[in-house]
Amino acid sequence: MADQYAQSGEDNRPTDIPAIRWEEPPEGPVLVLLDQTRLPAEEVELVCTDASVLVEAIRSLAVRGAPLLGIAGAYGVALAAVRGFDVDDAAAALAGARPTAVNLALGVRRAHSAYRAELGTGGDDRQAAEAALAAARRLHQEDAQASAQMAERGLALLDELLPGGSHRILTHCNSGALVSGGEGTAFAVALAAHRAGSLRRLWVDETRPLLQGARLTAYEAARSGMAYTLLTDNAAGSLFAAGEVDAVLIGADRIAADGSVANKVGSYPLAVLARYHHVPFIVVAPLTTVDPDTPDGASIEVEQRPGHEVTELTAPQVPGAAEAGGGIPVAPLGTQAYNPAFDVTPPELVTAIVTEEGAVSPVTAEALAELCARSRQVTIS
Repeated sequence: MADQYAQSGEDNRPTDIPAIRWEEPPEGPVLVLLDQTRLPAEEVELVCTDASVLVEAIRSLAVRGAPLLGIAGAYGVALAAVRGFDVDDAAAALAGARPTAVNLALGVRRAHSAYRAELGTGGDDRQAAEAALAAARRLHQEDAQASAQMAERGLALLDELLPGGSHRILTHCNSGALVSGGEGTAFAVALAAHRAGSLRRLWVDETRPLLQGARLTAYEAARSGMAYTLLTDNAAGSLFAAGEVDAVLIGADRIAADGSVANKVGSYPLAVLARYHHVPFIVVAPLTTVDPDTPDGASIEVEQRPGHEVTELTAPQVPGAAEAGGGIPVAPLGTQAYNPAFDVTPPELVTAIVTEEGAVSPVTAEALAELCARSRQVTIS
């Protein structure tokens, strides 16, 4: 069996479904994902029994978001090991499933290294699989802790930059519990502001073409009881012009050594608008998203998505609708589409980068390197 869908009945619908979890039913360990392509219409879980299914889930965006991709990649290696598949092949396939998100490859490396280290010290396949699973679980726990710390630090920065509360925050794409082992990155900050009574309005960019803002961030905001309003991406400029935005909060899929930030396409225009209108533009991401091996923004590989995501509209509740030809055409047949998944914001347009270990502002290569070095010293000690 490759995979299956499992859905709770209407009368027994859970109030809080985790984005990812490891389970060990009698027929063997599985990785269970909340299928984000089916939200908000349905809360459906995808059960992965091998790494190849997880690779497809990553490519199709059933599981997505930088921190969660790292967790999924680590669990994917463990799944291959526990199930007796070729772990090296699984690790290579998982790490290459989405090139821009640095956390994915990092999570794969952590579990794969733990697996190889156990074999190298005389452990058998079972012990090596247990080591890989333990590494994945540690990463999952660490990300949950990082999420809570980012929320605290991000809210403190907001209150410092915007004293008096009543924040009106604009966000792009999705950066909540659906991308994290905890409550998210940028969304977690907005949620902390909501709980503190200092969030006046969360402006949610629709985030075309796949509508992660409309489908996912609005879904999370509604479940959390937040005051939120959805807008099309091209309405953001009028919102700034009307003076309705106090701060922009986004996550990141990769942060280069110089502080350049790759995030969902549409983030860079928001940074330009924010700079023109003197509005703080804040990136919230765990240190695992900082990639010191990528020197600058020009060195970030930007994933190109299929053109049909632009030329067709798909219904999330219809299985298979995300495939080419499965949606409603909105452009003439044969239209070529430009569909980068991400864009890159240069550091000079970023007010601050908030991590679990502290914030960097102004954003410079030196400040970012110092924060990463300080974090490594704390971890070692």
